Amino acid sequence: MSKGPLIVRLCNWVGEAVLSLPTLTMLAAQGYELHLIGKGWAVDLFEGHGWAVHVRPALRADAIKQLKALRLTLSLKDTGFTRRPNMLLFTSSFSSALEARLAGLKPIGYNKDGRRLLLSHSVPYLDGLHAADHYWRVGTHFAGVDSVRPRALGLIPSPAHQAAADQLLRDHALRPGFVILCPFSGAADTTGKKLWPDFPALAQHLNQQGHQVVLCPGPGEEAQASTHYPGAHILTGVKLGTYAALSQRAACTISNDTGPGHLAGAAGAHVVSLLGPDAAPMWWVQGDKVTVLRPAQGWPTLADVVAAVDKACSP
Repeated sequence: MSKGPLIVRLCNWVGEAVLSLPTLTMLAAQGYELHLIGKGWAVDLFEGHGWAVHVRPALRADAIKQLKALRLTLSLKDTGFTRRPNMLLFTSSFSSALEARLAGLKPIGYNKDGRRLLLSHSVPYLDGLHAADHYWRVGTHFAGVDSVRPRALGLIPSPAHQAAADQLLRDHALRPGFVILCPFSGAADTTGKKLWPDFPALAQHLNQQGHQVVLCPGPGEEAQASTHYPGAHILTGVKLGTYAALSQRAACTISNDTGPGHLAGAAGAHVVSLLGPDAAPMWWVQGDKVTVLRPAQGWPTLADVVAAVDKACSP
């Protein structure tokens, strides 16, 4: 039964958007027609799910105009749209609630950052939850659903993503048993606190074991990949959905605390997630085949990572 359109404001980082997948899937299953507002990469990320994705403009005034236009379009489609709560905020910022209100929408979200009066209905924030459970709590509160979040995030690469991943295997002569390394930590990590230091040694060990090592550097990471990982297969320009499909074909993905690890875990791939002392538990990678290595102090040792990778890569 259709429950009409619903606008959802996504968070601004890939890992966060991926962690909201169980909630989005639940809302779609409940009969809501989802209209996601997010960064440009969200179009490719959610292509396999068939949801409408609207790229948020950079300027706030333009973002408000976008929401106003979407409100008009959806109210013409569903006359009850403007009479009920019609937008979920996965973001916790004051500005995202303000944009929704100025656009004439009725948003629901967490009562954070002094935005209670901007919300049509506010949800009390609970400390100590994983981020995926925070999104789940907002979504189930809105939908009136009483259930536990599934552990599997359920990212679905589209047929085009699957075809692109198969083409990469052919182009680079990748054999079963190849391993993906993600030794990068993203633009937000300006101090390198998310960088496990032994990735080059791990790559050398994997090569000696006969594994093909694959890296998919993002913009600006290509030189580091070529310099520090000689002999690795460097795949540039790989889109998010294709990366997820590629991880499904790999024996294992070994990742720092960053978006690609979340992508691989969400796609149901084997993942070894390497976390340092500053890694917050609410952002740990989720998935049925995820191994999180985070010692009480310092970083995981090379020996511990090798053992976890060997276990993950075993048939």
